[in-house]
Amino acid sequence: MVKNIAYLFILSLLLSACSSRRKTVYTPPRSSGNTTASKPAPEVKHNPEYKKNNERVQQENKPVTGSTTPVSYTVASYVERFKAIAIQEMNLYGVPASITLAQGLQESGFGNGELARYANNHFGIKCTSDWTGRSYYKDDDKVDDCFRVYNNPEESYRDHSEFLKRKRYASLFELDKNDYVGWAYGLKRCGYATNPKYPDLLINTIKRYSLDQYDRPEGEVQKIKREDRVLAEINENVANPQKDTIVKAAPVVKLYTVGTGDTLYNISKRFNLTVEELKALNNMADNNIKIGQQLIIAK
Repeated sequence: MVKNIAYLFILSLLLSACSSRRKTVYTPPRSSGNTTASKPAPEVKHNPEYKKNNERVQQENKPVTGSTTPVSYTVASYVERFKAIAIQEMNLYGVPASITLAQGLQESGFGNGELARYANNHFGIKCTSDWTGRSYYKDDDKVDDCFRVYNNPEESYRDHSEFLKRKRYASLFELDKNDYVGWAYGLKRCGYATNPKYPDLLINTIKRYSLDQYDRPEGEVQKIKREDRVLAEINENVANPQKDTIVKAAPVVKLYTVGTGDTLYNISKRFNLTVEELKALNNMADNNIKIGQQLIIAK
C-alpha cells in the first residue's frame, strides 16, 4: 500500500513537470535576418564649399548695430517694420500690400527664418540663370538649393515685385490693387505655388492680422495708368530677357567673371555644365576660384 502511494506521488510530480515544460514557449534570438527594423537613411552629403560660402555671407550680413545675432521679430513687429515697404511696392506695381506682407510672413517665418536672417531673403526666391549676385545654400527641393542673397530686406521686397513682373502673372496686374482675394487665387492659378490650399493660407493670414488695412483703392484713371506702365515693363522683359554676366574675349569664346559668392557648382548650373566640364574647359586641377577671375564657359 505504501509502495502504491509512493508510486502515485512520484508519477504526479513527473506529470506536473511535463506540463510546465509544455507551457514554455521558445523565442528564437533576434537576428539581422528576421528583424523588421528599417535601415538608417543614407547620409546626406553637402558641399563643404557651400558651408564656407554661407559662413562668409552670414559674416558680411551682420546687423550694422554690431550685434552678433540677427533681429528677432514677432508678427506684430514684422508687420510694423515692413508695412511701409509693402505699401510702396503696391503703389508702384499694384500688388496688394496685404498679399506681399502675408507672403513675407509665411515665407520668412515672420522674419526669423534662416534665409531672412542671414540672406535678407524674405520670399524664398531661388537663384536663376540671370542671377549674378551672392548666393546662399540650403536644402529645399534638393540638397544645397541655391537662394538669392540681398544686402538688405528692402532689396528682397523689390525683387519680389520684379519677380512677379513676368508674362505668366501679367493678368494679375489688371486686378484692383486692393483685391487681395483675386490676387490670392490668381497666384495659385498662375503657378506661383503648388499647394492647393495656398489661396486660403494667404487669405486667412490677411484676415487674422488685419493686413488688408494697408491696401488702398485706386481711381479708374490711376488704375489705367498703372496697368499700362507695368504691363509695358512686363512686355519689355519678355522681349529683352536679362542676360548672364558674359564677357566675350573672342567671337568664339564666352567668358564669365567670378563674383562674390560664386562657386564652381552654381556657375556650372547657370550655364548648363557639370563641374568637371567647367574645370576641363579651364584646365583646372581643383575647385578654387577667386573674385575677378574669368572662366571659359563655352567655346
